[in-house]
Amino acid sequence: MIGFALCGSFCTVAKGLSEMETLCKKYPVQGIVSESVFSTDTRFSTARAVCERIEMLTGRPLIHTVVGAEPLGPAHPLDALIICPCTGNTLAKMACGITDSSVTMAAKAHLRNNRPLVIALASNDALSVNLKNIGALLTRKNVYFVPMKQDDPEKKPHSLVADFSQLAPTLEAALQGKQYQRLFQV
Repeated sequence: MIGFALCGSFCTVAKGLSEMETLCKKYPVQGIVSESVFSTDTRFSTARAVCERIEMLTGRPLIHTVVGAEPLGPAHPLDALIICPCTGNTLAKMACGITDSSVTMAAKAHLRNNRPLVIALASNDALSVNLKNIGALLTRKNVYFVPMKQDDPEKKPHSLVADFSQLAPTLEAALQGKQYQRLFQV
């Protein structure tokens, strides 16, 4: 089973859901959302619509609390965990070992099993304060990144966004213990 977690990069949640739909055709998927995705209505969608779509796609109850995510360790192991989109906030917390949300708990619990964690980053500060956290996670065993690029170098020079269309091949490579390349795109 593949865990698929979504964080509050609300402008990219629809792209994440599209990739989830594709993966649900090949794998059983467990949906996980951050507390902000679970409870925040935005101009992009309502929280309820996002959560209902995930449960419809996966056919499983959604995990949206720290308590709900903790059993993803030894009690209910996953073959891989995807965080798509992964915010800079969540990335920083994982790099520093902070476990205070459903998504960071899912990642911590999952990594205890020495299985792949795939990160599809969407962060406006990835090329500034969060760059050190990308570096820290690149050196960790079982952590893999979906190829990424600057989405608007002129207006948002510090922003990086994963190429969501590369999620499936990144997952396949991660399941074989390899980082899918090219990591940074132009």
